[in-house]
Amino acid sequence: MSFAGDELKEKARKTKELFTEVYTNFKLHFYREVFRNFDNREATLTTVETFCMEVIYAMKNPTINEFASFIQISSPNAAYKVNSLIRKGYLQKIRSRQDHREYYLQVTQKYIDYYNVSSSYVDRVLDKVEGKMSEKEIEDFYHTLTIIQEEQMKDVPFYSRDREVMPGDNAE
Repeated sequence: MSFAGDELKEKARKTKELFTEVYTNFKLHFYREVFRNFDNREATLTTVETFCMEVIYAMKNPTINEFASFIQISSPNAAYKVNSLIRKGYLQKIRSRQDHREYYLQVTQKYIDYYNVSSSYVDRVLDKVEGKMSEKEIEDFYHTLTIIQEEQMKDVPFYSRDREVMPGDNAE
């Protein structure tokens, strides 16, 4: 049995644990910030609405049917959730340029401000990390993240924000 092989297996195990811990810490920070500002919002998102908004934002302007299909709920159920988010001001429907019968879901500035609670923390952490890394380590880190993203794409489809929408044509 190879001692070097055992060390590598142990390093791989610790890497998985560390990655899980980092991911969990980002989530915990986001949840803490959401609860910290809970009373200050006139139209607070419920937990389910928060998850729906995260999915819609990540999908980059899906249609209601694309959103429903992705989270595996019925179109009427998705439409109900979307309409609630529109009423609260976190989401809007934007008409397609190619097919005027189709609308894309687009997050509003109100949601972007809400989302920045999490993303600004990620930016701060990564800025600190970059400050402690050499140029080579940054390149290696980028390469590692690219591999992780490629593996994720096998399970989660890529969504492009390049949707042709009618400027100022909201359907509210």
